[in-house]
Amino acid sequence: MNSQSTPTAYENKALAQALSWRTRQHKQPGLWDRSTRATQDKINNIIPEPVHKTVTAVMKQMTKAIMTGSGWIAGGPRTEGTLEEREKAILDLMKTYRTTAGIEGAVAGAGGFVLAAADLPTLMAIKIKLLFEICAAYGFDSRDPAERLFILRIFHLAFASARQRPAALAALEASIPETDDEPVEIDWRRFQLEYRDYMDVAKLLQLLPVIGAPVGAVVNWRLTSRLAKTAVQAYRLRWFNEV
Repeated sequence: MNSQSTPTAYENKALAQALSWRTRQHKQPGLWDRSTRATQDKINNIIPEPVHKTVTAVMKQMTKAIMTGSGWIAGGPRTEGTLEEREKAILDLMKTYRTTAGIEGAVAGAGGFVLAAADLPTLMAIKIKLLFEICAAYGFDSRDPAERLFILRIFHLAFASARQRPAALAALEASIPETDDEPVEIDWRRFQLEYRDYMDVAKLLQLLPVIGAPVGAVVNWRLTSRLAKTAVQAYRLRWFNEV
């Protein structure tokens, strides 16, 4: 990783954005968040049980894949480049992965329930690969189990409910490798439920005729974008903490 005695304008702006993002994670649930909770519970009763089971199974596989798999690694960590140069490369990655996820979602949405259910593990694979690429772009080694735990915490934070975000952020920061703090345990069952709840409304619409394809494209694009943006801010905090 490169370091400079005097921060650049880009670095100052990036740090301000990261700190602002960190503060927003502590924002308490608003009226909208509280009201949608009740609506979400009703929608959960409408979603076909196979969809619920598929999401839960995918989440378990995702956890195992991140912590033990080797197929996600695309080369070692980047060793050169300023923060601005690295983030320009990450922006290109985000565009590529968002497009891929959007196309995949459109195809799945046009295919009805069967393809929509199959879309879940495919979209998950796209997200995991993107996180590993972002990790490497910032100069961290995703082969390290501690780094993989950090990646898992990013995923958790990206899709946590407003009520759970402060705890998810604390877990993320406590899992930074080489910190002295004790890791904060995550209730992975709750994680699965929150991720499922975050997606359920969109995935229900994806099952509907005619609108399934465009909805699938937009949903996958937005989910991938949200995850990438969360990862960028999390790694910015790491970057400034270490550099």
